[in-house]
Amino acid sequence: MGLKRIFKSLIILNKEIETSRGMLYPRESETREVRTLDGIWNFVRSDETNPTQGIRDGWFKDDLSKSMPTIPMPVPASYNDITTEQTLRDHVGTVWYDRKFFVPRSWGQDQRVWLRFGSVHYEAYVWINGRSAVKHEMGHLPFETEVTHLLKYGAENRITVMCDNALIQTTVPQGKISEVANDEGVTIIQSYTFDFFNYAGIHRSVHLYTTPKTFIEEVEVKTNLSQNNSVGTVDYSITVNGTAANEAENTLLARLQIYNREGVQVANVTSDSKLVGSLQVDNVKPWWPYLMHSDPGYLYELEIRLYAAKEQLLDVYRLKVGIRTLSWTNTTFLINGKPIYFRGFGRHEDADVRGRGLDNALMARDFNLLKWIGANAYRTSHYPYSEESMQFADQHGIMIIDECPSVDTENFNQVLLDRHKSSLEQLVHRDRNHPSVVMWSIANEPRTGQVNADTYFQFVANYTRSLDSTRPITAAIAVPSNDDKAGRHLDIISFNRYNAWYSNTGRLDMVTQRVISEATGWNKKYDKPVLMSEYGADTLEGLHLQPAFVWSEEFQTEVFSRHFKAFDALRRQKWFIGEFVWNFADFKTAQTYTRVGGNKKGVFTRARQPKAAAHLLRQRYFALGREVDQCNVPNDLFTYIADVGGSNVKHDSADL
Repeated sequence: MGLKRIFKSLIILNKEIETSRGMLYPRESETREVRTLDGIWNFVRSDETNPTQGIRDGWFKDDLSKSMPTIPMPVPASYNDITTEQTLRDHVGTVWYDRKFFVPRSWGQDQRVWLRFGSVHYEAYVWINGRSAVKHEMGHLPFETEVTHLLKYGAENRITVMCDNALIQTTVPQGKISEVANDEGVTIIQSYTFDFFNYAGIHRSVHLYTTPKTFIEEVEVKTNLSQNNSVGTVDYSITVNGTAANEAENTLLARLQIYNREGVQVANVTSDSKLVGSLQVDNVKPWWPYLMHSDPGYLYELEIRLYAAKEQLLDVYRLKVGIRTLSWTNTTFLINGKPIYFRGFGRHEDADVRGRGLDNALMARDFNLLKWIGANAYRTSHYPYSEESMQFADQHGIMIIDECPSVDTENFNQVLLDRHKSSLEQLVHRDRNHPSVVMWSIANEPRTGQVNADTYFQFVANYTRSLDSTRPITAAIAVPSNDDKAGRHLDIISFNRYNAWYSNTGRLDMVTQRVISEATGWNKKYDKPVLMSEYGADTLEGLHLQPAFVWSEEFQTEVFSRHFKAFDALRRQKWFIGEFVWNFADFKTAQTYTRVGGNKKGVFTRARQPKAAAHLLRQRYFALGREVDQCNVPNDLFTYIADVGGSNVKHDSADL
């Protein structure tokens, strides 16, 4: 029987996954209204030993304050660092939120109302006025439901949310829950192998919005360029939801217009009843990455007007569109026909106090720093980032490797596979229209040497391809290339390695050749483009040691320099297409004696101020931009040193 159970656990089937519907970002128009429920909510932490008490006792049936004492809690934000209580910071299990809100009387007339969450980590149960509205599993991704029938119009309403942060071996990401003896008896411990804090709560905005009874539910766009990038094509597919769509589908049509940045119409078309077609933009301005063009991140506005018979306007929705093409070979990645060399970061959505909560000021600061340092890309390590940040990336021309929440994936099994595929389906559905998204990452540091990894990642990669064949697929792999079983299913090979840090700590003389050798090994094994998705060293800001010593700013600078030498040797091989520092900024982790207040590998502090290595990296990224993309360089890239006549001393940006 034991062998039969083991054999059964090794069988993984490629099952169908329930697909997402709707989820267009809430935007006001002539036919839609949007309001936010962000603000201060009421909050209750459940007893860790009795996480389902609120369900059994019906806390959702009335104000939370009538069941338990509440505290104020900001939304959006992680709840962990808001108070001074260790029990809340390290809480495992369920917490509860509620708040009151009014719905205008006019919303009850001839329209529908929807409730949408940008993200709740990890699992959410939602009630409106004591009645169940929606349940969703998967942090970092949006979910919505119609609440037309649950609301009281022209009156006060109550929304209640239960959030569960528990991670187990079949959640994405994975974790383990255990009971451990402590001084008071027993405590619940959440453990996980990933190296970032398991922040939880309502992390992104909560919206109520209206639509007409028959409305535009989904829009998918795909773009292309032709005639030497002078003509752009926007292929569209529209899905409609509502009574008119069900009863008289053949009478519906859409009128689509594309406007340029100045508001001038540059293309228009009227669809047939299938609501599928294309628009052509002559003298198009393609979407280019930052530093590849003098006007990067160019976006058009696509306006969609849905009509019924007799020219009755049903719905209006607008979205930004960047017109560009992607292609790749076994040696090159191209955008608009031009080879790309990625220079960027792994990042985290992480900040003091608010944790992983959406913060527009911090987001704006981060994008200013990305442009200041000359980066053209980042990976959404290790989960999908906010929709607002994706829109910012579109606007600023920052390329994104879009990663699902699967990190340190192991113990491959059927339930895990289904949830892993579901996370990718939700991610692709949400982000498919963003020009900034140039690659899908299906996992970070999965245990791809394990039994079943080959079959598991074949299913995951092929499923992702079935959702979107226009972008390449990668995964950030940390096992040695000789042990890996997943790379053959990817389009781009990404690898993580920490030479002179986790490997041969402190040995700066053991970096360059090892990076060259490992990258070459990956390319020889799979004959595919290779990029280094993580490298770096923890650095305590303000610690200076000469000669360079681990944790010092001098050491981080030296580690970078040794990697740069390897990357330049690899760039000459043509198949090496990018370098990503780990990390953009310092971030919080679980408590451990190897982490002093968190992971300190950032080139910026958690407060978004530069360490010494940031200035070196800035000089490299702009030097690469000058060589590869012929970009201009900032006047302050180099600090003036001295006028030394005809010597080779570099003292200003002209020396590039």
